Amino acid sequence: MKQINLKAAIVAVLGIVILAGCASSTHIEKDETVNFSRYKTFTWLHGDEGKLENQSDLVETKIRNAVTKEFEKIGWRESKTRPDVILDYDVLVERSSKNEKEPVYTQPHTRLIYNPYTRRYATIYYPSQFLGYESYEKIIKEGTVTVTMIDARTDKTVWQGWTTGEVHSKNLTNKEIQKAVASIFKKAELAKR
Repeated sequence: MKQINLKAAIVAVLGIVILAGCASSTHIEKDETVNFSRYKTFTWLHGDEGKLENQSDLVETKIRNAVTKEFEKIGWRESKTRPDVILDYDVLVERSSKNEKEPVYTQPHTRLIYNPYTRRYATIYYPSQFLGYESYEKIIKEGTVTVTMIDARTDKTVWQGWTTGEVHSKNLTNKEIQKAVASIFKKAELAKR
């Protein structure tokens, strides 16, 4: 019974390590002198008219909704009059490359031998052998979502979070936007200060 639990634990740990390797990179920069607990309200820098010229209104709405949802989770609310902070964001999708590795094996083969004791031919099977890894460069699209927080009284940038990950379409999808924003706020620790 203990051996089965040990195997399950090893499989679970390996799964977590593999998934962590596929995760996007998230970074946070913040002004350490700022007391974030005094902030409770926010507004958007570009108001209702939006800011993305080359993107559709849907992308604009999805980004704002995802960020607003994350702020509401930590108890902040949107306020058009006298907000504590002003929010801005940026989206960048560009071509990039990443290195991939694939295992390389020999071809399996068989060999026919004569057995003088039985006076018959027998077939011996030789399985493929691991030779190593073949590396190659793969062209990908990377999307970066950046969220910036500006103190409304001082006009000073006090916090910025961004994440970069592989995207699979020309524009960021709703799922990719939500995942990106959630990963930024998971690392943000705004509610703890």
